[in-house]
Amino acid sequence: MDLATAKAVISGGASGLGYATAERVIAAGGQVVLLDINEEQGEASAKQLGAAAKFVNTDVSDEDKVRAAMQIANEFMGGITLAVNCAGIATAGRTLGRDGPWPAELFSRVIQINLVGSFNVTKEAAAFMQLNDPNENGERGVIISTASIAAFEGQIGQAAYSASKGGIVGMMLPLAREFAQFGIRVNTIAPGIFKTPMIAGMPEEVQDSLGKQVPFPPRLGRPEEYADTAAFIYGNAFINGETIRVDGAIRMQPK
Repeated sequence: MDLATAKAVISGGASGLGYATAERVIAAGGQVVLLDINEEQGEASAKQLGAAAKFVNTDVSDEDKVRAAMQIANEFMGGITLAVNCAGIATAGRTLGRDGPWPAELFSRVIQINLVGSFNVTKEAAAFMQLNDPNENGERGVIISTASIAAFEGQIGQAAYSASKGGIVGMMLPLAREFAQFGIRVNTIAPGIFKTPMIAGMPEEVQDSLGKQVPFPPRLGRPEEYADTAAFIYGNAFINGETIRVDGAIRMQPK
């Protein structure tokens, strides 16, 4: 698949990893529709990307809103060939905290946004991708979801987050096998500690401390390095049903 002709839908695309990926697609000559719940940031980001980009306010946990957003994206770009799931939250809390057991409502919210949200975007994008004309490799589309190293080494307080990201990894292969008949590849990126807006809001010394925990290079990951990985997956037809860790060889400790 050629990024120069990509028609990409990116959830969580208003900032961070999603925005960096959108920049990469636009720079190559493709088109992008940003799905995000932050209206102000989303509009600003789409404007900055130019005429080949559009923003649609979308709550990925709402199936109907995702379906409507995908219809808008399909009309704007004349099809969909790439879907990247970057929308998510990182709510944390000890299961047995000082105030008692962690509320199941909070656990469910993380699952709904991170896992169910990724599923919603995946299935609705695939519904349009299956209608594309195949390229010379028989490909019609690519779906990339964002897990986390927490899917494999979740820390104390990350039960909900790790479960949501582990679910993303777990549903990937069944989806890749099912979508093979349509020429749609499904892959996952598991980032380590990246300089996202959440991390960037921390004090400089905290950021430095987190970066030094990475074996090599001893720093925070850069959003463009995530985008590089997404671009690599999109362009390599033999990468399918795979999770790629982009983490500088870090393995998270219990806390």
